[in-house]
Amino acid sequence: MSVVFDRAAVRCFRFVGCGFDPATGIARLRYAFDDGPELVETVTLPGAPFAFDAARAEAVEKALRLLHLVAGVSYYKAAVPDDIRIDGYGIDDATAILLEEVYLQGLGEFAYRNGLDLHGRIRFPRSADAGGPSVPVGLRRHALVAIGGGKDSLVSIEALRAAGVEQTVSWVGGSQLIRACAERTGLATLNIQRQLAPELFEYNRQGAYNGHIPVTAINSAILALAALVLDADQVVFSNERSASYGSLIEGTGEVNHQWSKGWAFEQAFAAYLTRHVAADLRYYSLLRPLSELAVARQFARIDRYDAWFSSCNRNFHLLGERPTSRWCGVCPKCHFVFLALAPFMPKPRLVGILGRNLLDDPAQIPGYDALMEYHDHKPFECVGEARESRAAMAALAARPEWREDAVVARFRSEILPRLDARDLAIEPQLVPDSEHGIPDAVWSRLHAHFAA
Repeated sequence: MSVVFDRAAVRCFRFVGCGFDPATGIARLRYAFDDGPELVETVTLPGAPFAFDAARAEAVEKALRLLHLVAGVSYYKAAVPDDIRIDGYGIDDATAILLEEVYLQGLGEFAYRNGLDLHGRIRFPRSADAGGPSVPVGLRRHALVAIGGGKDSLVSIEALRAAGVEQTVSWVGGSQLIRACAERTGLATLNIQRQLAPELFEYNRQGAYNGHIPVTAINSAILALAALVLDADQVVFSNERSASYGSLIEGTGEVNHQWSKGWAFEQAFAAYLTRHVAADLRYYSLLRPLSELAVARQFARIDRYDAWFSSCNRNFHLLGERPTSRWCGVCPKCHFVFLALAPFMPKPRLVGILGRNLLDDPAQIPGYDALMEYHDHKPFECVGEARESRAAMAALAARPEWREDAVVARFRSEILPRLDARDLAIEPQLVPDSEHGIPDAVWSRLHAHFAA
């Protein structure tokens, strides 16, 4: 019998408890609203059974609790009650501060779209001492590299390969598109399964709040747990510096769709893992020093993934994916990837990858206007900054093979005259930034690779 869910009647969200079974590799994360039924999520790590010494077991437990708390955002958002309780254990100030930032900022787009103000409303209870600092647990030199099937993670994978870093290509969920792309790398792979509590979908049908969540934060916590269980000292994501900039909404301010891909989250999460979970566990984004255009330039130098990768988010859904095409050709991600690659890739190759020339279709003009923040705000998608889109379009406007295409020609006649030419150069945006968390031993081998 289904449970009736009334979001307005909910007063409390509870973190009921969590556990990890080394014999099966299954983590169970339990939640509830008020005194209602438990919502149980499972995360399954392949390779069981596992055995840990005392120090590793303690670090695994800390990582498990962190995952329990971060993944709870998927359920909390259904009603966003003011009262948050943690039943099975206590947390200290540092943990509460991290979680309050993840929930507030990570639910920024969700709050905007649902007309909610979450400022001052999300308060995690403090009930434990901080304890001593974390200790090294003897992790081997190895990287779990997150792959999403798009160009960014493939650039990271190939850069690490060139630098001689041992790695396992890792992803969460059952996407066959991602699996095919991961297998194309020829490297070891790790597929982690995450099963949301089925009641959540019923709650959504009954009017629960729904919307975007900080999924990268959740996947980061999953891979941190996996690194400790599977013995790897690095968790590597592929979030470029553009991820730190959101959409500027008139009357609201900045709302960042990809906040948990940004530098602020990376710094906070990495520091927490090192100080509170395991001193020898590193978390970082390999592409943090790069702009989206710099990533596109790197990807254009690789052709082995042309028929395998997809950055189209319409292909990836919790309830399944669209296997008929890797590119829809009409979403902001398709728009931006096409535009970002165009200055660095021969036109026939790029059109062959996406199946058509998006820049010669007048119907795509509004989508490209939004990317350039021309009479619209940046889309709520993982796309580059408006200045990158404008610079890429300006570069194409000067090239004979592109300048007469419908979207480019319109940019050349209507938008370009309004812009300052000094802000449209691509070259300054290709210089690696000094702000990143990449370990020195890795960065010393990659800096010249990215700067070339």
